[in-house]
Amino acid sequence: MRKIRLALAQINPTVGDIEGNKSKIIEYIDKAKNVGADIVLFPELSITGYPPEDLLFKPHFIAKNIEAIQEIAQYTPETIVAVVGFVDEDGDIYNAAAVISGGKIHAIYRKNYLPNYGVFDEMRYFQKGSKGLVVNLNDVRLGITICEDIWYPGGPARLESLLGDAQIILNLSASPYYVNKLNWRERMLSVRANDNLAAVAYVNCIGGQDELVFDGASLVVDEKGEIIGRAKQFEEDLLIADVDLINIDKARLKDPRRRQDKHTSKDLHTDLEIVEIPFKYINEKPEIENRIEKPFDTVAEVYNALVLSTRDYIHKNGMKKAVIGLSGGMDSTLVACIAVDALGAENVVGVSMPGPFSSEHSKEDAKLLAENLGIKYLTIPIIDVYNAFLKTLEPVFEGRPFDITEENLQARIRGVILMALSNKFGWIVLTTGNKSESSTGYSTLYGDTAGGYAVIKDVYKTFVYQLAEYVNQKAGREIIPRRVFEKAPSAELRENQTDQDKLPPYEILDEILKLYVEEDHSINDIVSEGFDEETVRKVAWMVDVNEYKRRQTPPGPKITHRAFGKDRRLPITNAFKEWKSK
Repeated sequence: MRKIRLALAQINPTVGDIEGNKSKIIEYIDKAKNVGADIVLFPELSITGYPPEDLLFKPHFIAKNIEAIQEIAQYTPETIVAVVGFVDEDGDIYNAAAVISGGKIHAIYRKNYLPNYGVFDEMRYFQKGSKGLVVNLNDVRLGITICEDIWYPGGPARLESLLGDAQIILNLSASPYYVNKLNWRERMLSVRANDNLAAVAYVNCIGGQDELVFDGASLVVDEKGEIIGRAKQFEEDLLIADVDLINIDKARLKDPRRRQDKHTSKDLHTDLEIVEIPFKYINEKPEIENRIEKPFDTVAEVYNALVLSTRDYIHKNGMKKAVIGLSGGMDSTLVACIAVDALGAENVVGVSMPGPFSSEHSKEDAKLLAENLGIKYLTIPIIDVYNAFLKTLEPVFEGRPFDITEENLQARIRGVILMALSNKFGWIVLTTGNKSESSTGYSTLYGDTAGGYAVIKDVYKTFVYQLAEYVNQKAGREIIPRRVFEKAPSAELRENQTDQDKLPPYEILDEILKLYVEEDHSINDIVSEGFDEETVRKVAWMVDVNEYKRRQTPPGPKITHRAFGKDRRLPITNAFKEWKSK
């Protein structure tokens, strides 16, 4: 066995769909067998989907997951080893991997490092494992790890390669996406491979799960830290790669560091389990070429993440069609484009709801966009409804001037219309607010925030324009009318209104928000970066006082390092206000 053939099954599981996930795993075992793979590796918790959250408190859910892994074992022949993520139970529950071959579960590895930061809550659910696992297939030694385990230099991968002589470290992962995480992850995996003089096979899932999106990009790295296989991003894929074991053994003979480290670490041997598995190696294999997919650039990466998360949120929840309020502005325009790429033009409805302050150019731009996308387009004016509300409220509002109340009333009427269409036809309402607006509360609660999924809630306004340019670029034509790029952003809820009446220019606002929201910089720290102090204090005030509003908005995909929702969690009732004092 000079070479071992790996198959990385980058699948899109659905949380809670144990039967569907089981069928998909069996399907990919067949695919891997047909290309002569010796080992097929599946993502973390691929039986249950990730993260299963409080489903893990249901004993019958755990039992069904165990039944599924046993059925998969019965299906797996002795010519292939499948490593599958599932929930193990033994007095407590564990995030685990089953090593399966020849109709049997031969070994179980339990995740050692449980992440409990950012979007992760694994300590809420799981007991941690305490041992490494090396599986010996004739003269091939495989170390098993799960996701977070590989991020620690001295974690189980080190133990498995050093004291268990594992030549290949397998890592089952469900690593949520955020922009540019791929580069960071690949650098880490390269370092782990080179430090341990072992190949690393990292399999990630793909798909959307509520606020999370998983990007795939599964990876095989050789003992020098060089990438020899990379799967597609944001698509199901079966990555096949041949790993040369002789090169690994040669590299280890020539490196004196291993001998020294092995000697000083021998007392850790009790923390390592080594399991022999009978394995029928097949010499005759179809020819393959190791495939290295080119990753997307930043803008394309984010766009594809938004498309995948929108498609999965809608389809996995049993829906088909989406409805969007089209204002003629950039945000609703971009959301409509994402929805069409996610669902198909036939499943997207755009609704223009002109009011007393809607400009002719906005109405024209909304209609032109709908024509360019080929979506159904409805026009439902709100002026009569708005006037009826004003007349109803006139006795109470008598003597009070027009203000934000009348502005928000228009937005809420539009929200009611969209939700009525949703109820009548079963269409999910896609809200169109961006992160700049959500951060500062520049939105109307129960108005433009009303809906089922907030597609761009984690996208800053300045980046919205970059994504819009990408839409036209990939289409090779002007899907989004040029005027939408050129006009000043406006909610059009009063005469001559622009966003910058209440907000700093977005180029400045977004930079301040990144520092304050994502990096937790103090006001003084942000001012020291060259920003105007009064502006910074105003932005911090808007962010802080609108926490209550963000809690009542729909879920949407996380694409930045730190998103509102699962990721950034601040109390609504909170007396720590930096902007109050100088």
